Amino acid sequence: MLIKTVFSGFGGQGVLSMGHTLASAAMLEGKYVTYFPSYGAEVRGGTANCTVSISDEEIASPVASQPDFVVSMNQPSFLRFQSLVQSGGLILVNSSMVNITSVRGDIEVVEIPTSELAEKLGNLKVANMIILGVFIKVSNITPFTLLLKNLPAILGEKRSRLLKINKEALELGFNYLQG
Repeated sequence: MLIKTVFSGFGGQGVLSMGHTLASAAMLEGKYVTYFPSYGAEVRGGTANCTVSISDEEIASPVASQPDFVVSMNQPSFLRFQSLVQSGGLILVNSSMVNITSVRGDIEVVEIPTSELAEKLGNLKVANMIILGVFIKVSNITPFTLLLKNLPAILGEKRSRLLKINKEALELGFNYLQG
């Protein structure tokens, strides 16, 4: 099993953090992982994306020419990466910022108003963790309980003050599609 995912958006939306969190959780689960970040020179406000590959076996290349999943936090990223996702793949979009009228017919799209949901939690910066929670639910790529258990180690001591809000955001996303 080799699953490749591209996380994409503007710099400052936590795109690289999303990918790093997933990669760390999978590594702590004992999976083989590659994490390949890419961002424009501007960083905040510029484009950013990362590829996370997770497998039960060694991974030959971190490049995802045809990812299984794409997470798009903004319109430019959606337009760029929808053409790369493999037929039958899945794109999760921040419907607060992405208009999907131009979507391909051979892929599934899940829309989540992550910006609005993050505002309800009182912190727009956790929109990335909300959509990551949804991603974990729909992909079943790593056990959600394991991610929550390891979240303190993943965030590290420097960001321990963000543990509660990130956990709330992940849980909100994970439970979003129920009912």
